[in-house]
Order: sequence, then structure tokens, then C-alpha cells
Amino acid sequence: MIELRGVCKRVPSGTSTLTILHPLDLTIPSGRVVAITGPSGSGKSTLLGLLAGLDSPSDGHVTLDGVDITALDEDALARLRGQRIGFVFQFFHLLPSLTAMENVLVPMEIAGVKQPARRAATLLADVGLADRTHHYPSQLSGGEQQRVAIARALANDPPLLLADEPTGNLDSQTGRQIIELLLEVNRARQTKIVLVTHDPELAALADVTV
Repeated sequence: MIELRGVCKRVPSGTSTLTILHPLDLTIPSGRVVAITGPSGSGKSTLLGLLAGLDSPSDGHVTLDGVDITALDEDALARLRGQRIGFVFQFFHLLPSLTAMENVLVPMEIAGVKQPARRAATLLADVGLADRTHHYPSQLSGGEQQRVAIARALANDPPLLLADEPTGNLDSQTGRQIIELLLEVNRARQTKIVLVTHDPELAALADVTV
């Protein structure tokens, strides 16, 4: 479960203070898909960064499965992200010099997972890329690159997946395939998914819209 209590974010702006995220209370039960929507500048990506522990709130607390991540130091946050949070981005952020298989292997090798190659192959097969494991990002379509990114995000079997505009750089048909893949991840693994989206079709499929 994710709990936000009185979470807000303010930053200096000249001689005044700018509120990026107004005080927010939110509870996300395990196994749910939550869509964060709203116009540009409304604090969507800021909220995602707070959930990931990539940024600290000005006030309030963020709790992930009973752990108050706002109380953790940087080393503890890094361990938590490596073990419990997967990330999917709009622009994929794959390492261009590595194959699809190698991109998925990276987080597992960092975490010291046993038999990482077998797990990486299974994950790529799960996202429909069993025959593309040795291709480089430049040899893959946008949809295929996002599938690799999802496999990489699931490498350490995190209970939470954060996705920032996961269909924003894809055509509508490919975007729909990625939506269905994310929903299948949620159903099969009971993974909590929190995503930022401008796509009303994607938001409508979530259990909760914020």
C-alpha cells in the first residue's frame, strides 16, 4: 500500500515561493492501477518523483508498504528503488550500446540476482520479444523499445511500477498494445502501477484517477 499524508511541494521562485503540488492525501491499495492526470504544470511528474523518492516533499510523508520513505537517507532510498520500484519512461531510456537482453540484465546484475540471463529471457518472452533479445535499441521499433523498458522495470519483481507517459511517444495502435501489456502485468503480478498520462483512454482503464 502507498500512503501520502499532507504531501506538498514548494520551490523558491524569485523573491516568492511557488507551490508545485498542493497538500495531498492519497491511499493506493496493493494491486491497483492509478492514473495521474491533469494539464501541463499541474504537478503530475512531481508527484511521481515524490513516490519514487527521487524528490522530497516540502511537507508531509510518503509511505510505501509501511516504510516512510521521506525518512530515509540517499543510500537507503537507492536500495529501496532497486528492490521495490520499477520505472517506465516516455522516451524509453534504454542504453543504446546494449542489446535488449543486456538492458534487462543491468538491474539484476546490480542487485546480484542469481541466473539473471534466464530471468531476462523469460521477461522478454513475457512482453513478446523472445526473438528480439539480441537486437539493439536502434534496431527496434518504438513499441518494441517500450516493451524492453517494461521488462527491465520488472527485472527485480518490484511491487510498484511507476510509468511517466508510457504511451506518449507511440502511435495510438502501439500505445494501446502497451496499455494492454501494463494491465496484464497488473493482473498477473498484482503489481501496483502508478502512471502519469494525458491519454484519456489509458486513464479510463485505471482503477483510480487522481
